[in-house]
Amino acid sequence: MPLTLRSPCKVNFVLNLLGRRPDGFHELETLFFPVAAFDELTLDLSEPGITLTCSHPDLPVDASNLVHRAATAFLRAAPLEGRTGVRIHLDKRLPLSAGIGAGSANAAVTLLGLNELLGHPLAPADLDRLAAGLGSDVNFFLQPGPALAFGRGERIEPLPPFTALKGHALLLFHPGFGVATPWAFRELARFPQLRDGQPGRAAAAARRFLDGDVPGGVDQWFNALEGPVLEKHPILALHQESLRNQGALGARMSGSGSTTFALFASEAAARMAGGAFRQAFGDAGWLHVVPLDV
Repeated sequence: MPLTLRSPCKVNFVLNLLGRRPDGFHELETLFFPVAAFDELTLDLSEPGITLTCSHPDLPVDASNLVHRAATAFLRAAPLEGRTGVRIHLDKRLPLSAGIGAGSANAAVTLLGLNELLGHPLAPADLDRLAAGLGSDVNFFLQPGPALAFGRGERIEPLPPFTALKGHALLLFHPGFGVATPWAFRELARFPQLRDGQPGRAAAAARRFLDGDVPGGVDQWFNALEGPVLEKHPILALHQESLRNQGALGARMSGSGSTTFALFASEAAARMAGGAFRQAFGDAGWLHVVPLDV
């Protein structure tokens, strides 16, 4: 019987970079916050092989797709009797190249879904190892709550729910263009003060939220990649300014962009701000309000 699962996304309340690593990646610390906006994946066992289809015409469905790569890695690692294949359909509802980890979530949900479909042949540690080989954000989506992450983003420290945010709402806006993550990291060479940050910012923000200090937590929001990205795309800074002027407690860019997220005290306030934002910037782009039922 097919298995259908929702695949969420995230924002980075903090993305702090701690310098270049010998392997060419950047050492980072980040505070991930899960967002209940979803793609949908349907998985079903089949004859040997992997068949991937997708509702979005611009997304490849070959071995370059993270879902395909996740299924390949799982089937190679799982101790299965005989040869097993899988059919997967990805109903893509979240924007591409948005900095909200939707592709990484698709990969993680593929791992979790195949493990469920096949009777849990892999332990959580095995799934963690596979996720780390697929991409920097994938490990986060193997668990449901907020988390600190370190290294390339693959070392996850789950956190309790941020109950102080219950009743608040997030507004997310993607303007219809993406930002290439490799470009954003390369451009950090021009921003050494952002590339070589001091550790502890992500944990400090988490402590504020866990202590119930929402304004203090928002004050700790930070994204080092805003340096190069907002310089190239100043419209993103205007998006943040507009949302703050409409009552947002805070607004930042998520990941390498180009999604802006803003926190509001209520869903009604977020929706009112969304209407004003549309009047100011037009109907293009993806705007989504997510009530926080923490």
